Parts: sequence; structure tokens; C-alpha cells
Amino acid sequence: MVAVGRISALVPALAGAAVVLSLAAFSGSALAQDKDLGTFRDWNAQSYVEAGAKVCNIWSKPKKEEGKYTRRGEVFAFVTHRPSENRRNEISFQVGYTFKKDSELRIAIGGKNFVLFTEGESAWTATTEEDDQLVRSMKAGNSMIVRGVSSRGTQTKDTYSLFGFTAALNAINQACRP
Repeated sequence: MVAVGRISALVPALAGAAVVLSLAAFSGSALAQDKDLGTFRDWNAQSYVEAGAKVCNIWSKPKKEEGKYTRRGEVFAFVTHRPSENRRNEISFQVGYTFKKDSELRIAIGGKNFVLFTEGESAWTATTEEDDQLVRSMKAGNSMIVRGVSSRGTQTKDTYSLFGFTAALNAINQACRP
């Protein structure tokens, strides 16, 4: 069951994080209120201010992107903390295409599988319990396979490294304490 309040809260948050990352990439330097908390192998940590409140996130790009597509946008995995809202470990994905209506994003880490709901170009877990379970698996795993289907029916498979995940998570745990 999808938590509607969670969707409405996360859509602008993910869009904001994507804009921050895009602007930093285009400008060649971080924005004035952004703080780079470090790169930890394959994961990056940062903090920034959004609507007057501090937000921290870690993010990574896939090591391998597979699918029979001709064009695809930026692809990211995020874990976000919003201490002013008492929200931690919010998992989200930006996949670089619009998802097929009513499709799911499927994640495999080791022998564990997770299903996330989708909207537009993004995907999330439905509950904080699922976020926490996924974060525990990401901390214990070496790689993460993420599968989705575009609005045109194109199947994609993205492979993320989880090396550095725990260290990056520790960095935002310190920077964004509740």
C-alpha cells in the first residue's frame, strides 16, 4: 500500500536533490549553501539547505547500465535524512526515463529482494520500515541490481556498487543528527 503523504513529501525532495546535483555538475563547483561531506569509494555525501532546513543525502551512479534504449537521462540512487522532519534513511531512485504506468522498481541485494513504487522518473519505498530494511541490506551487500520498465516498455538493469555505502551513510548520520 502506497503512503500518499509520503509520495507528496518525497517528489519535491527528490526533484530538489536532482537539481542540486545537476547544478553542481554544470557549474563545476558546489552551490554556496551545499557542503560536500566526502566521497567514500563509490558513494558521495552532501548536505544542503532546502526551504530553510538542513538536508543530508548520499548518492551514487550505477557502475553498469543495461537496456535497449536509445536515450536515457541521469541515473542515481539516494538515501536522504531530513532531521527537521524527523525523517531518516529515505531511499529513492532517479532512473533517467518515465516509468511505465503502475510499474514497480525491483531491487536485489544478495538474496534479498525489494519492490518500490514508481511515479514519473522516480521510485521509493512505501514505508520507513522498508527504507530501514533496504538500508541494512545495502550496508551488508557488495552490489545492488535495480530493474525497471520505461513507459515505452524498455526493460533496464542497473548495477550499483555498495562499496563505501556505510562510510557515506555514517557521514550524513553525523552531519544530520535528529
